[in-house]
Amino acid sequence: MSHIPHRSPYQQGLERTPANHLPLTPLGFLDRSAQVHPDGIAVVHAGSMQTWAQTRERAYRLASALARRGVQRGDTVAILAPNTPAMLEAHLGIPLCGAVINAINCRLDAEAIGFILRHGEARVLLVDSEFAALAAQAVAGLAQPLLVVAIHDAGLPAQPAFGVLDYETLLAEGDPVFEGLWPEDEWEPIALNYTSGTTGDPKGVVPSHRGAYLMSLLQMTDWAMPRRPVYLWTLPMFHANGWCFTWAVTAAAGTHVCLRKVTARAIFEAIAEHGVDHFCAAPTVLAMLANAPAHERIVLPRPVRVLTAGSPPP
Repeated sequence: MSHIPHRSPYQQGLERTPANHLPLTPLGFLDRSAQVHPDGIAVVHAGSMQTWAQTRERAYRLASALARRGVQRGDTVAILAPNTPAMLEAHLGIPLCGAVINAINCRLDAEAIGFILRHGEARVLLVDSEFAALAAQAVAGLAQPLLVVAIHDAGLPAQPAFGVLDYETLLAEGDPVFEGLWPEDEWEPIALNYTSGTTGDPKGVVPSHRGAYLMSLLQMTDWAMPRRPVYLWTLPMFHANGWCFTWAVTAAAGTHVCLRKVTARAIFEAIAEHGVDHFCAAPTVLAMLANAPAHERIVLPRPVRVLTAGSPPP
């Protein structure tokens, strides 16, 4: 005699459908911030500002251009860059074409970077021109074909680049009204990160869209971030995707203040100039600030909230 499981009335006619369910993903944060605060300042870097509407357009252009270049759902797209607008746009745009972002630690040597590119099976590599020579050395030993895109950052003096096309040229290929390739399942990977400073080869870590979404909300609520915070990028975005603040600050329609080089003077100046109210930093960075010489310090006009981890702060 077959057993027919009992179904409660709430299980009848209320099944999951595309009309009542979407997989959890942080990708929607960008759309909302651009729709609600289109003229809000999203990015500050090297004397220029970018609104949320502009940031959304650039992210969607990146996603569209990568798709047109053959990047498919589940492909890996790597980036080797410091905390610049391009690094932020990569976190927003690469997953929008269904790909997985691999933000590589730019402090690694060429051998480790080459291993990551090979092990992660990267299809595309975006490279900031500061790391052109490092990237060229890392790519030289690869067997798989790799599209290399050169990033010329406004915060860096002109210098030789490495890549077959320029980042801005790639964006120009993209369609700003591209719909995006959203995850079909919230367990799909959004990022591929690698350990460093351990024995043996780097180990891969794969956050899901669901995990990134929930971690972003946790960071916002646990830190009690206000609407539209002004967040300073001292923590590397390649470090666990900036502890998911790449997406959390975007969800809050905040301002990403990019910091290419982490020095005491640069941090103090950015806080004073841009009204920074939040930043993350390892204890070693806080020690650098605490021990900065008097000529590098600035009396801050307002309190700044700091999140630190890894070891006891100074």
